Amino acid sequence: MSTTIEPIWISEQQIVSLMNLSKAIDALESGLSQQASGAARNMGKTHVAWGHNNLHAIGAAYQDAGVVGTKTWAHTDGGACPLLILFDSTTGQLRAILEAFALGQMRTGGISGVATKWLAREDADVFALIGTGKQALAQLAAVAAVRRLKLVRVYSPTPDKRRAFVEKARSKFDIEIVEAPSVEAAVADAPIITTVTRATEAFLPASAIATGSHINAVGAITEERTELAEDVFARVTRAVVDDLDAAKRLSSELIRAYGTNNRWDDVVSLCEIIAKQQPRTTSDDITVFKAMGMGVSDLALGLQLYAMATEAALGAQLPQPRREAPRLD
Repeated sequence: MSTTIEPIWISEQQIVSLMNLSKAIDALESGLSQQASGAARNMGKTHVAWGHNNLHAIGAAYQDAGVVGTKTWAHTDGGACPLLILFDSTTGQLRAILEAFALGQMRTGGISGVATKWLAREDADVFALIGTGKQALAQLAAVAAVRRLKLVRVYSPTPDKRRAFVEKARSKFDIEIVEAPSVEAAVADAPIITTVTRATEAFLPASAIATGSHINAVGAITEERTELAEDVFARVTRAVVDDLDAAKRLSSELIRAYGTNNRWDDVVSLCEIIAKQQPRTTSDDITVFKAMGMGVSDLALGLQLYAMATEAALGAQLPQPRREAPRLD
């Protein structure tokens, strides 16, 4: 007879108390290794759009964890409320609901950190950050966690927002952080570049990118968005993604570069890079990591947070949903 486990609600504040970005990067790398071995299986990302808004759902199953889960959120002009829902993989019962904004920032920033660790030059110490929205600070922190940065250049098209971001970043990092007047000025000779915008027109051409640079392309995760110009991919020696299936359906950049000529074999998953121990080589020119967001990554963090919260007796108790026969009259 199975024992009913009462589910818990884990808040943003509790998540932040339990996990920092460095722990998130370690958990993500472990989760990607499990994905490569087949122990973690990804659920295809799906979304529906209305206007400039999108409803998303992603999920994953970890074979040995006894827990499966899905994250869902509505990304609207007025905001978002992401939730990660964990279920028992044997009984289907609810295990936990996690408020997932901080978790999502750590996942999105952390996966760029993992990609940067493997694909950027080991001596890279200049970082260009394009975009100053809600995800930008975590992106900066993730790159700083895996490379010893001496200079960060920041660009976004609104001067006031750019200035405010730089001031906030300076208060948190012991790194020289400066405003750049243009995309080109930000990325000039920068060996690491992260784009995290909601742009619908490409703004980063190949001519602006130094030889041997690594790009984390984070912002364009739905069909209407694009950040990288088509000519960038003529110089790409390694195109890497977190979720290849999602990229094939939703990344207009990669579809143009690899889908129209059926060159998807030239695109590899980050989990393969880790499993096969294939860091950047001296023959690489531009490497691109296209982060679409995937359930394996969210569950890697969610499972660890659930275990930590349970051990620390954190989380508000929830009633286990009970079946009730519907009224058929």
